Amino acid sequence: MPVPSTAELTTTATKTMQKVLAKATAAYPSSDTVLAAPPAGSGLKPVMGNPGMPLVGTTIESLVDPLDGTMKRFEKYGPVSWSSALGMNLVTLVGPDAVEAAWMNRDKAFSSEKGWELMIGPFFRRGIMLLDFGEHMHHRRIMQQAFSRPRLEGYLDLMTPHIESSLAEWKVGDAFPMYSRTKELLLSLASEVFVGSSLSREENHELEQAFEAAVRGGQAIIRRDVGNFTWARGLRGRELLQKYFRSEIPARRAGDAEDLFTVLCHSEDDEGNTFSDEDVVNHMIFVMMAAHDTSTIALSMMTHYLGRHPEWQERLRAESIALGTPTLAYDDLDALPSLDLAFKETLRLNAPVGMLFRKSIKDTEVLGHYIPKGTLVAIHPWATMLREEWWPEPTKFDPGRFSPERREDKVHRFAWCPFGGGAHKCIGLYFGGMEVKSIMHQLLLNFEWSVPDDYELDLEYGTGPTPADGLPIDFRRR
Repeated sequence: MPVPSTAELTTTATKTMQKVLAKATAAYPSSDTVLAAPPAGSGLKPVMGNPGMPLVGTTIESLVDPLDGTMKRFEKYGPVSWSSALGMNLVTLVGPDAVEAAWMNRDKAFSSEKGWELMIGPFFRRGIMLLDFGEHMHHRRIMQQAFSRPRLEGYLDLMTPHIESSLAEWKVGDAFPMYSRTKELLLSLASEVFVGSSLSREENHELEQAFEAAVRGGQAIIRRDVGNFTWARGLRGRELLQKYFRSEIPARRAGDAEDLFTVLCHSEDDEGNTFSDEDVVNHMIFVMMAAHDTSTIALSMMTHYLGRHPEWQERLRAESIALGTPTLAYDDLDALPSLDLAFKETLRLNAPVGMLFRKSIKDTEVLGHYIPKGTLVAIHPWATMLREEWWPEPTKFDPGRFSPERREDKVHRFAWCPFGGGAHKCIGLYFGGMEVKSIMHQLLLNFEWSVPDDYELDLEYGTGPTPADGLPIDFRRR
């Protein structure tokens, strides 16, 4: 199969919008300008870029296809550039050195809370990713107890029978909507493993709808609580989730179940610190989003790539068959090396979180470029993992690049960076890998699938690049 270009990874609808944007940009050209003049004598360089179209800047581009614009700015301005979006100046960082500078945040100049506030703050406020510095570390130490190995083993025990029963009910065939069914599966898993819900199917569905509305809220163009638009629906979803979790906390604090909700109610650090009721509510809403949305993208897209590349699908299936068990135990995760290679390559090609945001709370610098206080910063791991400067044939699906004899990711500690880095590195990365691999193992044993040669991947952009058409794949039972 020919290697696609980066442009070919975008959607048909996106390509149409790109043409419209190109015409608009040509009609309203903006010249290269300086974000802000560095202080005299500082020796720092200015950040170069351009604001984009009048009034809207690059807002539409950022919502329609953030990868294309980011790649073009990198090629023109380098790893640190600026544009205007959502009425604010936005500095974009691409490349291992640039993302490392922001994630390591050695001079504590970048706030995660303030960076995310404009994007998703109203829906996921005071979730673990939206806390800063000492407070973040205090909460992380408590939450870490919920992601220890014994806890992960307990979650796996909860999810395995649910995965088995759900896959047994799948009505597969041609054009099976893999993304849509994966989303349903992982939402129901979240209800059982995370929430430990004993609600009826209808009540669970109401919770899932509220959660989905909160996730979608951050993608709104009209960012006001008006009518029944995306932002307003997200706020109502957040309110319903808060009401449910608050009402359940007394029973969870009195119980000893193994679901994440109950575990968070009892978690404490080495000094005996625990979460308040409001902490538990905030963290539950955020963790459900972070774990569910990213795993859905990773699993469905890995299925897509394995359907495109049957030689890799057969290689993974052979390993799963050789393992000799219909489901995975925690110790089995390391016994499927090819599955791990494919998982890593999927995250590189289709980063479940395409951009992460920070805001500078004091004057600082990145790679010698002056970043003034109050600047919104977009860290772009997705673009970083698709640049030929660090990855040979970057848009080719090639899991072998992570094999021990090649290890192309070793070119830089942040060349492969789907889980972030520094103090805010994803706390649930092992849970996510365990969940995706457990489901994929069962898929490989029970199904075979393929993607038609003429199928064009249709992506839209939420937390990351997401299939917009349900991701039709031809499935059959083995």
